[in-house]
Amino acid sequence: MNRRAVRLGLLALLALACVVAWRVAGTAFLAAYLAAWWFCCGLVMGGLANVWVHNLSGGQWGEAIRASSLDLARTMWLLALLFLPLLLGMRDLFPWAPQAALGAGRWAGELKTGSAGFKSLWLTPWFFALRSLCYLGIWTLLAVLSRRPALQRAARFSAVALIVYALTVGLAAVDWIMSLMPLWYSSSFGLLAGTGQMLAGMALAVLLAARRGDQPPMVFRDLGNLLLMYVMTWAYLAFTQFLIIWSENLPHEIAWYLARRDGGWQAVAWLLALFHFFAPLLILLSRNAKEAPRMLGWLAAGLLAFHLLDVWWMTLPSLPVAWAQWLWTVPLACAALGAAAWAAFGGTPLVRREEVSHG
Repeated sequence: MNRRAVRLGLLALLALACVVAWRVAGTAFLAAYLAAWWFCCGLVMGGLANVWVHNLSGGQWGEAIRASSLDLARTMWLLALLFLPLLLGMRDLFPWAPQAALGAGRWAGELKTGSAGFKSLWLTPWFFALRSLCYLGIWTLLAVLSRRPALQRAARFSAVALIVYALTVGLAAVDWIMSLMPLWYSSSFGLLAGTGQMLAGMALAVLLAARRGDQPPMVFRDLGNLLLMYVMTWAYLAFTQFLIIWSENLPHEIAWYLARRDGGWQAVAWLLALFHFFAPLLILLSRNAKEAPRMLGWLAAGLLAFHLLDVWWMTLPSLPVAWAQWLWTVPLACAALGAAAWAAFGGTPLVRREEVSHG
């Protein structure tokens, strides 16, 4: 009872701090909250997507990640509820929302393409909110169905779930992250965001499997190979997107990278290149490193940390906010989401022993 009171009290204090932050620096706080929320959602849905892939492909590696990924899926309903502040603060967060009634041709006056009418319809607050609720509802339903014994290993369900997830995560990334700069677009952005989520889900599952240490070296080698595949796919998509947009040098496309060239964000890009690609690549090319649970666990933890940095890099520079505001809104947003999860699931282990034994 005392622990529960402590959890609720801490949650109330953080909720009050979030309300104050919303009033003082609404755009900065909501952007930081969106980034933290997207990271957490990626751990859940990315982990589920990896389970669906295993149901279609088979292999012993899937048994090492199945229990933790499915157990984490029970938090999806909470994440859906925690997205509601972003809908309530839509006008503070998204630059297009306050002027949506003017139409894309007005708030994007420099856009002289035929897409202005489509963007005017697509970036309408009520339509945006409706789509967001649909994404959240679909993901929550998929999480619930995936935990049902009859569907946990069903190949047909997994195939349909992967298709639905691929479509919805791409649209959600466009709506929630890309539209922070409404004039910018990239045809590969949704695929890049989905790959990042699956990488994060796999990294978390590998970290938990390494901590348990109950799998043979061959399984850890397979998990390391999968991490290597995700790292290379993420790097390929990120680099090709940059190369194509930078080579075309069109004003409404290059603006996204120009915002990440100044204010210290270029250093973040170099950190991602070094520690989200080159360093993991060199380590994962070693068979001995992949078969060592402790080494693989530390690598997975590092990938999670730099995936969070990648989420910040994708989200925060899109808005004209000073670094001084990021320095306190980002930790506050992360703490708020962490406290909400702690209050809801603090007394329950992430992976139940009976689920691990049945893996």
